[in-house]
Amino acid sequence: MMKRGRSTMKVLKRGTIAALALIMVLLAACGNATDSSKPAAAGEGDKAAPPKANPILKVGYAKSVMSYPMTLLPELTDDLNVELSSFASGNDVLTALVSKSIDAAQITYLHYITAVGKDLDIVPISGQVNGGTDLLAHKSLGLETDDWEGFKKIIQDFKNNGKPFRIGASRGSAQDIQMRGEFKKNGIDPLTDVQIVNIPNFADHIVAIEKGEVEMVTTVEPIATQARLSGQAVHFTYPYNQAAGKLTNLIVTRSDVIKDRPEDLTSFVGGVVALLDKLDTDKEEWINVVNKYTPLDEETGKEALKNAYPDYKIHRESALAIVAMMKELNYIQSDVSEKVGNNIDYTFLSKVTGKTKEELGYND
Repeated sequence: MMKRGRSTMKVLKRGTIAALALIMVLLAACGNATDSSKPAAAGEGDKAAPPKANPILKVGYAKSVMSYPMTLLPELTDDLNVELSSFASGNDVLTALVSKSIDAAQITYLHYITAVGKDLDIVPISGQVNGGTDLLAHKSLGLETDDWEGFKKIIQDFKNNGKPFRIGASRGSAQDIQMRGEFKKNGIDPLTDVQIVNIPNFADHIVAIEKGEVEMVTTVEPIATQARLSGQAVHFTYPYNQAAGKLTNLIVTRSDVIKDRPEDLTSFVGGVVALLDKLDTDKEEWINVVNKYTPLDEETGKEALKNAYPDYKIHRESALAIVAMMKELNYIQSDVSEKVGNNIDYTFLSKVTGKTKEELGYND
């Protein structure tokens, strides 16, 4: 009897366990059916897709006081990651853009015109910063600011003594072109009345004046300000009355980037416009950036930026005036006016600012 009782108990236990297991299964099934409309808890089921990363736009610029504000751009493009690369010169930036190492670039109007003359795929989409040029004279000349008659007299005195009046310039730079145009406007032939000495490196300009190798230089900020404040040279004029005005820098890209990434370029240009508007009303941040990337003291930075003009407009007519000067001076061999004018794309500036191309420099 005891054996039969134990056997019966075992059977009951097995039956109870089986029943409990069945209930658990049914409850689990009911639970799944009931909760199927609820979102899965963390770690359950398929994980939610991570937020889409912002696209990256690679942008290049040449190291200079005029260009360092570009480093502030990443803060102003929330839906676009601007990846910046600095280069030693505008030529290097242009090479990187043409070779598709970068997507957009800050270069000068002269670089743009030269590129068009070589049939390179370069499209301006925004202005950037203009100005930055200063004509400095050796202090021994006693030349007063903007005294063109006095300047012409000094040139004549040099001629009478059988000496050329020598001017240092980085051939092909915006400063070189502006100086030549300003001379012609004031009745001085840059090819016959003076001798222009090519000094490619702007940093060597002041040394050349100090050593007496030249009597004047057309140079760039902040070198000009450093020379003035230290007494190494004196300011003669800002050469902005010629046809090209203050034009210096442009933002450019390629036609394939325009075709493939219009939304990204709109965001990018929006950042450029926001930055330039900010710098136009408050240069304190600009000064801070210059002090961060250069060894300049605050006074020099402030003085240098008085000769810099944020401007997102693309000045088409003035660009065509530069073409004419470059052709006349044999910097380019053919007239590329039509290409230079037609290549400009105001689409992104118009979208960002709500202005027409006429309001954005088309006729300026």
